[in-house]
Amino acid sequence: MSKHIISTDKAPGAIGPYSQAVEINGFVYTSGQLGLNPETGEFGEGVQEQAKLSLSNVKAILEAAGTSLDHVVKTTVFLKDMNDFAAVNEVYGSFFSEPYPARSAVEVARLPKDGLVEIEVIAVKK
Repeated sequence: MSKHIISTDKAPGAIGPYSQAVEINGFVYTSGQLGLNPETGEFGEGVQEQAKLSLSNVKAILEAAGTSLDHVVKTTVFLKDMNDFAAVNEVYGSFFSEPYPARSAVEVARLPKDGLVEIEVIAVKK
């Protein structure tokens, strides 16, 4: 079993002792991505902009791993407030098309840096 660490400067760097993503046995597992602008390190304005940035960061990491959003099989969406589900779902739908990946969405007490949304995915290699 050999794991390959994925890293790109097109997404925010890890803010702790973890990798942006790990590839193993033909799968890519991303760490949760906050809605941070990778150039400024600042959060997007509001939950929809943070969701867009989060998914853009996921996309950049997957591309660095040699795969894409089209190959995502599972996502997990962490929300600061479940009342934001519809707004995040609207953004999410603009990044994925049928057949959609499996997904979980959960409300959490708090996210790192007090973000509003964090998204992680599992994708297969092309």
